[in-house]
Amino acid sequence: MADNYLGRKMEEYEAQKCASVRTRRVSLVSLLAKNRSTRGFDASFKVRHDQLLSLVEAARLSPSAMNQQALRYRLVTDEEAHLLLPHIRLGGALPELGLPLPGTEPNAFVVICSDKESRFVDIDMGIATQSILLRAVEMGLNGVCIAAFDKERVREALQLPLTPQLIIAIGRSAEHIEVVEIAEGENQRYYRNNGTHFVPKIKIEDLIIR
Repeated sequence: MADNYLGRKMEEYEAQKCASVRTRRVSLVSLLAKNRSTRGFDASFKVRHDQLLSLVEAARLSPSAMNQQALRYRLVTDEEAHLLLPHIRLGGALPELGLPLPGTEPNAFVVICSDKESRFVDIDMGIATQSILLRAVEMGLNGVCIAAFDKERVREALQLPLTPQLIIAIGRSAEHIEVVEIAEGENQRYYRNNGTHFVPKIKIEDLIIR
């Protein structure tokens, strides 16, 4: 109890110290730039339940198509992470690496659930996911969306009353990730070189329809 209290106080102190040095608000563009899919996490950092709640609060305040609010969330901290890890797959474009590497597995998740089926649910899920990830970056964390998982086994493992649609792993990144510009038509697959994870992004001039 004492260790947890001191840890939280230290985090609050560091956050206040950073805020006092900051001369202007963090821009949305800077948050988007830092919001890179992370497939390797710092195992020494444990995401708390209240931090996951803060992520879901960001999703709750986000727009919902027709205000249907059809999404529900299951929070998973390190005590239950072992229930999910056998049923998820990361780094589909780099199967030879077997990501996550041993010792860099995520220890916290937000499982997004819904039994409704419509394109509006998918729209809501995209909006909620972006809000969750941007809030995570704002808190000094990172995440990755996981669609490659066994729905039935995850549902059974967590005893979910609804169908899991998407899993977001959350933690403190242990990776070095860089964005590289490419022209339209070039290979868009992410890759790794000398320990750095590279994410190709099409140049803005190639995205504009003339």
